[in-house]
Amino acid sequence: MNGLRVRRWPTRGPIRLVGLTGGIASGKSTAARAFRLLGCPVIDADRVARDAVAPGTAALRSIRDAFGPGVLRPDGALDREALGQKVFGDPGALARLNRIVHPEVGREVRRLVAGALARDPDAVVVYDVPLLYETGQEGAVDLVVVVYVPPEVQAERLSARDGRTPEQVAARLAAQLPIQEKAGRADVVLDNRSTPADLAAAVTDLVRRIREHNRAFGG
Repeated sequence: MNGLRVRRWPTRGPIRLVGLTGGIASGKSTAARAFRLLGCPVIDADRVARDAVAPGTAALRSIRDAFGPGVLRPDGALDREALGQKVFGDPGALARLNRIVHPEVGREVRRLVAGALARDPDAVVVYDVPLLYETGQEGAVDLVVVVYVPPEVQAERLSARDGRTPEQVAARLAAQLPIQEKAGRADVVLDNRSTPADLAAAVTDLVRRIREHNRAFGG
């Protein structure tokens, strides 16, 4: 089974920056690894975000001011579990956190993309970002790819992976746009209801199509 579904395709210019997103426990990280194995530079938004809130950063000070000292560990680092308890299931608190973190992340991502393309002008750079739609970044990429599984599969995988209660799982899912909406807005959907090998095959097919498209534009 090849789970690649192309819904829309750019008609002007090469595809240099792919936005890879999906729902929690949909398999986005597995897809990112497949892109990386095919030689695509992958920028991990979560890693960039962790660096943005490292001890001593302005963003971490803003988070402490917004959510209280209880979101810091004794060593001064961010206590992600404590912060998560404050923001998941609370759209206002999550929006407040995003307003602090995402501008910092955006600046660093732009720097990393520019660096990857400076090293290889023909590269297909993948921006692996869970909250692409939630943070309004879809217009900053050339192609949006969503890794999809039905919400009931998300819930099963999340519960098995993290050992969370049904209430905790529901809160995590509610903190993101529904996976059906993401898939409906995507340019390309990678259906991950089958095996990791099938997902990797779909990514391989997609990268082949992107590179063929880019060659048609001289890149």
